[in-house]
Amino acid sequence: MNKNYLLFLIAAIIIAGCKNNNIEINGKLINPIKGKYIFLDELKSTELVTVDSAMVSDDGTFLFRRLIESPSFYLLKTDETNFLTMLLEPGQKIQIKAYQDSLNYPAYISGSKGTELMNDYNKKLENTISKLERLRVIYLQYLNTPELASAMDRLDSMAQSYLNDINLYTKKYIDENINSLVSLVALYQQVAPGQYILHPEKDLKYFVRVDSSLLILYPDYEPVKSFHGQVQELVSNINSLNLKSPISFVGIEAPEISLPDPLGDTIKLSSTRGNVVLLDFWASWCSPCRRENPNLAKAYTLYHSKGFQIYQVSLDKTKEAWLNGIQEDHLEKWIHVSDVKYWSSVVVPLYSIESIPCNFLIDKDGRVIDSDLRGEMLQNKLAELFKNQ
Repeated sequence: MNKNYLLFLIAAIIIAGCKNNNIEINGKLINPIKGKYIFLDELKSTELVTVDSAMVSDDGTFLFRRLIESPSFYLLKTDETNFLTMLLEPGQKIQIKAYQDSLNYPAYISGSKGTELMNDYNKKLENTISKLERLRVIYLQYLNTPELASAMDRLDSMAQSYLNDINLYTKKYIDENINSLVSLVALYQQVAPGQYILHPEKDLKYFVRVDSSLLILYPDYEPVKSFHGQVQELVSNINSLNLKSPISFVGIEAPEISLPDPLGDTIKLSSTRGNVVLLDFWASWCSPCRRENPNLAKAYTLYHSKGFQIYQVSLDKTKEAWLNGIQEDHLEKWIHVSDVKYWSSVVVPLYSIESIPCNFLIDKDGRVIDSDLRGEMLQNKLAELFKNQ
């Protein structure tokens, strides 16, 4: 082979390799402000560092090019209150179109799967926040009126349903993207300042799950290493305080529940010993619970004859609503109990329940073996447990 050709080939390979690590962001702002700058910040372990800036053209266009070695988080921003969080990977060419004053909700984005996933989540979160804000407006309308007490009861139920919905959506989002860095961002989303969707103690299982996955895939990425340290400290604190969380229930005997069924007969959780039991907390007013009920029915049909039972505890406020929910969703086949005391139910502190749906899978000896199993996760776990039966 010609020596010069060999050198040329090597150089071409090297150049091609460098190009594969380049990212390119082609953006366009709608209603741009003349002379406005846009910035690109990189997320380090404890800080954001501005790595580039560009003046937005009169027609709203801007361009960033940067060499990156691995998937990393960046912020595209005009100021500290107007930004878009992006997960960028080597070789990506991103197209973005957004209004100048709302980068966080781009009208169009392509070329970055991670950023697109976060954008999808942001839309769901924004919808939830908007619904909660509408409840606040309604509350203000009833303020200082005789109807305030009854309105508060209704608004509280609706708010709890919205919060349950976004909590369940976030957990499903993490489950479906457990090998992506977007799962790390989802853990810390808020519906209001200081009001997180996932609770580090109640939802510790998800923090541990994300940590375990990302530490294997991105062991040298500073935000992942920093998160790992936080999770270790969190687990240590929970263990030292002996706090009850879904993950700390695993391996221990499920606390006893003794509540009346629809006929008024008291049924103990321990009466189900000898079966694999799904202890499920729900309510007829909880829309995510109602959407999950068909999945429970499917699991019951497939595995009841093999030794599977469901012990479902309602947090309804009235017996009528509870029984209507059972009838409407065709749930009569398994065990139902409730003291119909809403969030004042005795089971709430007993199982550290902060949102529903919430469940615990219990083995034949009454010990918790897993928690928060829904959809395909529940079906897969049961298939594994009953595979030889």
